[in-house]
Amino acid sequence: MNRFCRTLAAAVLIGLGSTLTAGATPAAIQGSGPGAEASTGKAVAIVIDDFGNRMGGTEQMMNLPFPITVAVMPFLATSEQDAEEAYYKGHEVIVHMPMEPFTGRKSWLGPGAITCDLSDQEIQDRVRSAIDHVPHAVGISNHMGSKATSDERVMRNVLAVCKERNLYFLDSHTNYRSIAGRTARDMGVASTDNELFLDDIKESAAIGKQLRKLGELVDKHGTAIAIGHVGAGGKKTAEAVKQAPGLMPGVRFLKMSEMLQTRGAGQR
Repeated sequence: MNRFCRTLAAAVLIGLGSTLTAGATPAAIQGSGPGAEASTGKAVAIVIDDFGNRMGGTEQMMNLPFPITVAVMPFLATSEQDAEEAYYKGHEVIVHMPMEPFTGRKSWLGPGAITCDLSDQEIQDRVRSAIDHVPHAVGISNHMGSKATSDERVMRNVLAVCKERNLYFLDSHTNYRSIAGRTARDMGVASTDNELFLDDIKESAAIGKQLRKLGELVDKHGTAIAIGHVGAGGKKTAEAVKQAPGLMPGVRFLKMSEMLQTRGAGQR
């Protein structure tokens, strides 16, 4: 099925007319949502990882009343469907690329993963295939990847494809020794780092505490980036994230590409 046909099918499936503001397009609602009208100049980007298998919290995340960045794992049962739905509901889509960690089995990564034993060509081919499998993707982030993001050869090949396809790279920052950001700067690829995980502890009180920390980061620096997840505890994360505008009045909720533009304009 070609891209046009997939797009039409997805629009029918998710009820396009009921999910978008009348006459609006995804581009028209960028930077919208709670906090956009009475902005303090402060901004947050929330990324939700692990879409692609219709795991817990997927529906709730898709229906959040402000834009998020939806990180979709490639080659899974609903990767394309989730990407299409996110796009038509006004969210931003990126590829959540499985990458090798220091600990754990490679088999846990799923299909098409980037591992450090692959050749340069194989790394690039796998990244291209993943991008092609996730419609509307404008960036890439790493799923796991503590080992891969500390390997300069691996990252240069991943980032070469980002540059070729004009995509940004978000370092999930699973390894504080990651060289992804430095390498991206050297190669002229737009990139930034995650600064806070919202749901390492998958309980409502703990997630709420992390959201308050996110607010403190915004107060201190003007902008902040955080990552949450669908899956185990995904509904709790979605419920907590929905309350974020009330915890951060006047703060704009941005897609990651908008955050990159905002920081490029002089903020952190």
